[in-house]
Amino acid sequence: MTTTLRFALLVSAVGLSLVSAAHAQSPDMTFFITSVGSGKGADLGGLAGADKHCHSLAQAAGAGKHTWHAYLSTQGAGGQAGVNARDRIGRGPWKNAKGEVIARSVDDLHGAGNKLNKQTALTEKGQPVNGRGDEPNQHDILTGSQPDGTAFRAAEDRTCKNWSSSGDGAAMVGHHDRQGLRDDDASKSWNSSHPSRGQGGGCSQEALRGTGGAGLFYCFATN
Repeated sequence: MTTTLRFALLVSAVGLSLVSAAHAQSPDMTFFITSVGSGKGADLGGLAGADKHCHSLAQAAGAGKHTWHAYLSTQGAGGQAGVNARDRIGRGPWKNAKGEVIARSVDDLHGAGNKLNKQTALTEKGQPVNGRGDEPNQHDILTGSQPDGTAFRAAEDRTCKNWSSSGDGAAMVGHHDRQGLRDDDASKSWNSSHPSRGQGGGCSQEALRGTGGAGLFYCFATN
């Protein structure tokens, strides 16, 4: 084997090693944004379907040992009380795929000191999610929640019929990149920025794309 060929193979091996290291996930990952949605807009199959989606993605990324819940609220309907997203996600702390702590507790997550932003709110693969200024913008993250992580009253749909509609209705979304069209807290909120909207309903994949989303949502490990 010539010296030139050996050198080329060595460079190639080093390059592959660096790529693997760049994409390595922390074994302690307890938070991520879904890399893909359900494909049916805000119809996630209810909370159970959303939780299953979180677990499937986490398992594929090597974090299936945890119990995973979607950060989603539901609204009271049919005599059933609503569910608060903040009550579904355990106690924390939560780390992203790079091992960075994004919040130490439920109160920290919903306070001004959380570290959730475009650089830290990564997918289960350790990759950033497109934000404002990227093409396509995908910073609308489904939550159905108020800023403190609680559910909305049932007066107006903010959960696309409790995550079962891909047509009529609307879902409250947050901006993971903390960017908006206005310079105010609501526009920059990670969990409660604005409701989805679109002709014929704000719950379809097309409607979510139209306002800067892709049907993605947050997943948290509860243990």
